[in-house]
Amino acid sequence: MPEANDWVCVAAVATAHGIRGALKLRCFTERPEDAVAYGPVYDNKGKRLFALEVIGQSRGGLLVEAEGVHDRNAAEALRGVELFVPRKVLPDLEPDEFYHSDLQGLEVRRADGTRLGVVRALDNFGAGDILDVLADDGRSFALPFDRATVRTVDLERGLVVEPPPELVATDAAP
Repeated sequence: MPEANDWVCVAAVATAHGIRGALKLRCFTERPEDAVAYGPVYDNKGKRLFALEVIGQSRGGLLVEAEGVHDRNAAEALRGVELFVPRKVLPDLEPDEFYHSDLQGLEVRRADGTRLGVVRALDNFGAGDILDVLADDGRSFALPFDRATVRTVDLERGLVVEPPPELVATDAAP
């Protein structure tokens, strides 16, 4: 794949839908339909996979038909595949906006400068965005990605966070 920061993951194949090869996508865009709005999608190696056509919506995602996928077995084989588009086809961001992929690898520090680790991922399991942080000792921990916890996002220098008291009290966060 070309440089990682040249690509943005817009969706992942959640599962097959029906017997004719439709796919259910888990979308990472603000509006689910935007996941198919930027042209063909690519895998993590930058190989063009297919053009997508929306055939419906599902809870938390889209139902799509994919060029070249005509049966359930072919659709099932794509389960878990992340779908990328080139960053250059995406709209410009407003100040204080960024793509999830922009956060991956950023340092996470407390306001006093204490390093907690690096961002491994930003997830959302239905109750809000969660930072998955890999600590320097190899452990990982989760932090809410909200204004109370994440005080500063600087794409050059990293994140400044104030972990919730319950994480600090139980030593769940380093």
